[in-house]
Amino acid sequence: MTQTFGTALRCGVIGLGMIGGGVAVSLAKSGLAPTAVFDVRPAAADGLDGVPSPVDSPSAVADASDIVLLAVVSAEQAHDVLVGEGGILATRRDGLIVVLLSTVSLDAVRGLSRLCAEQGAVLLDAGVTGGGRAADNGLVVMVGGPDETVARALPALNGFARAVVHCGALGAGMAAKLARNAVTYGQWAVIHEAASLAAEAGVPLDRLLEVFVKGDDEGTDRLNFLKLLVADEPLPPAQVDSADHLAQKDLAAAQELAASLGVQSPLADITRARIRAVYSGELEQPLPEDRHERGLAMMDRAYGEGFHKLVPEGPATPSMAHTVDQLFASVWARPYLTLRDRRLFTLGVTAMLGRADLIETQLRGALAASELTVPQLRELVLHGNYYAGWGNGTILQDVVEKLVDEQDS
Repeated sequence: MTQTFGTALRCGVIGLGMIGGGVAVSLAKSGLAPTAVFDVRPAAADGLDGVPSPVDSPSAVADASDIVLLAVVSAEQAHDVLVGEGGILATRRDGLIVVLLSTVSLDAVRGLSRLCAEQGAVLLDAGVTGGGRAADNGLVVMVGGPDETVARALPALNGFARAVVHCGALGAGMAAKLARNAVTYGQWAVIHEAASLAAEAGVPLDRLLEVFVKGDDEGTDRLNFLKLLVADEPLPPAQVDSADHLAQKDLAAAQELAASLGVQSPLADITRARIRAVYSGELEQPLPEDRHERGLAMMDRAYGEGFHKLVPEGPATPSMAHTVDQLFASVWARPYLTLRDRRLFTLGVTAMLGRADLIETQLRGALAASELTVPQLRELVLHGNYYAGWGNGTILQDVVEKLVDEQDS
């Protein structure tokens, strides 16, 4: 079936929950009332002003639409709506635009896009934020997809959104949404950690809130560093040094307070290790594609800049080639565990072996990455005594105190 575009864009909506229902209402308010909608709940459109009763299948929505706005919960549901029984792609849909409003992985976006392309349709990924205002043209839409397709879809997107941002090619909209979500959830987690610390120290939480509300200024704007990155205006090195020194002092004091109160402060630990990169505007760079180069780069991340230069290479050291190409390129570089997670696990195993040389390598890497403070190093010794035995714990302690002395000298 070939979609025909008239002067008025025909919009369909699938999924009439908080987002999809709000989108349908906003379209009606904007004069682009949906020509067809679908939801697994027959009465889903009840109470949605200007929204027609649901048709009997996603395919029927596609038959009546030039653009279908897909607002389901998961990638699995999106897949079923596209190719399941009575799905959007039950017949060929040349020219149809499918706009995915759901938050899913980039792999899912690419897979769904391929399914659409096989039937002549085009998928746009369009992460949204502001769901509570969906029915009042309150969504911000982050779109990924070809320029021409986004331009064709823009009247419909503007019909329900207060802002539409074309972030780039397919997947870019979803990447922007996921990045934004990371900031949102990260903020909540930081506030929770801060509230726990303040409450245990005897600060009423309403007083903490008052401090944040009355003390907020441009210098603490959560987007301040992103604005500097956009403007390509990195802080001067001397200012980075000064800001990092101050942050290290303040975060160390927060860690010490948390430790004295028995409150966990994992986010402060992570922030202290990464804050210099924040101030300097250093974005995390992907590892090289070449496996050997990837392994060498991962070694530097694990043990400090330039560590890979210490690695002997050549036909006489095949085991080292496997260490670089397999252990570091294929294991240490995997996701799911942070570098610090892998280091602590490796350190525990190494302590069980009683190998002072291997322990020192791991701890030097931890110090180079600012992953562990001196109190944390000494806490590792105490913990290790009980799990690795007091003899091995003594070996761990000797290495720790050697490194602490080096830092103090």
